[in-house]
Amino acid sequence: MSLPPGIRYLLKLLPTLLTPPFTVYFAKWFAETYLNLQISRGLVASLCFFSLPIVFTARVQYSLYKDRRAAASHGAILPPTIPAWWGGIDLLIAAVKTQASQYPGEGLAILAKSLGNIYNLRILFKDMFFTFEPEHVKIILATEANSFEKGEDLRVIFQPLLGSGIFSVDGDLWKFHRAMTRPFFTRERFSDYELFDRHSLEAINVMKNRLREGHPIDFQDLVARFGLDSSSEFLFGKNPRTLTAGLPYPPNASSSSPSSSSPSSSSPSTSNTPSSSDRSNTFGHALDLAQHISIERGAAGALWPLTEFWRDRIAEPMRVVHEFLDPILSEAVSRREGAAADSDAEKSTDEHTKNEIKDRQVQEGETLVDHLLHYTQDRTILRDEILNISMAGRDTNACLLTFLVYMLTSHSNVQTKLREEILNTVGASRAPTPEDFRDMKYLRAVINETLRLYAPVAINFRSSTKPVLLPSMTPGGKPYYVPANTKVAYSVLVMHRRKDLWGPDALEWDPDRFIDERLHKYLTPNPFIFLPFNAGPRICLGQQFAYHEASFFLVRLLQSFSDIALAQSVAPVSPSPRHPSAEPDPLGWKQRERLPIRMHLTLYLKGGLWVKMTETDDNTVVD
Repeated sequence: MSLPPGIRYLLKLLPTLLTPPFTVYFAKWFAETYLNLQISRGLVASLCFFSLPIVFTARVQYSLYKDRRAAASHGAILPPTIPAWWGGIDLLIAAVKTQASQYPGEGLAILAKSLGNIYNLRILFKDMFFTFEPEHVKIILATEANSFEKGEDLRVIFQPLLGSGIFSVDGDLWKFHRAMTRPFFTRERFSDYELFDRHSLEAINVMKNRLREGHPIDFQDLVARFGLDSSSEFLFGKNPRTLTAGLPYPPNASSSSPSSSSPSSSSPSTSNTPSSSDRSNTFGHALDLAQHISIERGAAGALWPLTEFWRDRIAEPMRVVHEFLDPILSEAVSRREGAAADSDAEKSTDEHTKNEIKDRQVQEGETLVDHLLHYTQDRTILRDEILNISMAGRDTNACLLTFLVYMLTSHSNVQTKLREEILNTVGASRAPTPEDFRDMKYLRAVINETLRLYAPVAINFRSSTKPVLLPSMTPGGKPYYVPANTKVAYSVLVMHRRKDLWGPDALEWDPDRFIDERLHKYLTPNPFIFLPFNAGPRICLGQQFAYHEASFFLVRLLQSFSDIALAQSVAPVSPSPRHPSAEPDPLGWKQRERLPIRMHLTLYLKGGLWVKMTETDDNTVVD
């Protein structure tokens, strides 16, 4: 049985905490034994008590001096540092307090207004550089990607959730994951429209049934289920059928609701409501909880183990996640063991990480697990990999579709124009084809504009492996020096909302900016201002999968429904798009929202996205 995080953390710190006072006591013993000096106990006690802060302060000051000298030797400067008390402990406390309520990225953008688009947020005496400059992000992700990695701090925090999967590892192990996964993500496999169509139609039918009961739908919950079902079948041939496990009912639903009169339409207390005993629902809930815990750990920084001193909060949800995934792995491994073993499958993981892996042709009907078994049979690596990729397939697309429909509810003109393009290109009932998507420029613009204003992964991190210079964006200004082993954070959400990069209307959700003259004025000359899928060697493998799946679902949605609107009786805040927030809103971000936006690994709407809509085949408005 492993020790709780807090106890492990203190045990790890013991050598650091005890070395200075032990050194003082040893010096006292040496002086009295060999030098015949008498030292008072009071002095020794004082030196022992103050030795740790003295040594710690000396190390911090020396580190700062060394970094300043190194920057000067390169003709560079360090980014401006945010004033803070006692190594940034006040900033850490403030971050923990506001993490659950603040608009994602808002605090970072506010600091940028006074300090510039690169600054140093010093937390617990450790530097963390933040940048929102496209040129800097280009260097970090692409031109000098070999000088940056995910970093040990990130791995420690996310290891229980992500394990040794592709999103948390570096070096040879990352190359191994990337090489064995890349052949599966080909353009041909992204065009499996039969799979997209089947799951889209299932989602549409589930929506119709619930709307006909007289209840609105939590669209955010629905597309999370759709994403999990479709990505799971695409990746490892297993449909968890979360769509048919039962959608949640609105919080204000009661026995007097229209559903109570029909045995086929259950109230929240009946069997159609998601049950904790249902494996697919339980898996989804556990995965969400594990993500929330991981983000809370990240907000607490290096001290997070002290917030879980006696209990590892993530252990139970991850047990549920593993129990769901392990049978899928066992089934795939059994299939593999029953077939003739390929020579490459018998190599160990270590052997693969030492050698370049050649792409193999994915066979017809192979799942991702089947494909990965040709590279390794290490079940931990396999489980971590399918969890990483299936989580990305669910969460990023669910985020995209959620915020896109959220925007459609307040932009009826866009909703009308998009639906007209779909009906004129595809028709009212036919499934779309790749050629259709090439013709639907406005559909792609709507998706891109949503990814711009609501990038699913709002904030990301890297850690420098060696000193790097980031250019000043001020003509004639000195470059910025990034020391080795420094955490560097970048926020595409903040970058995507900069008016100097996107124009004075940068905060407006306007898909036409990806079609009209603004595209050529802003994005075409500087493509790194738009990075919803990252860039460089670690660019998202599932980028085209996301576009295809989201496009297909939207076509089926708008073929089946019109007049999508918020269900005002369920919405947690005022439906007015310009409702003044009670909180300060120096950026003008909050007043543009009708629902509260939060973030775990991806953005989400707190309380869900409860919508009503008109079913097009009978023109009946359902609320």
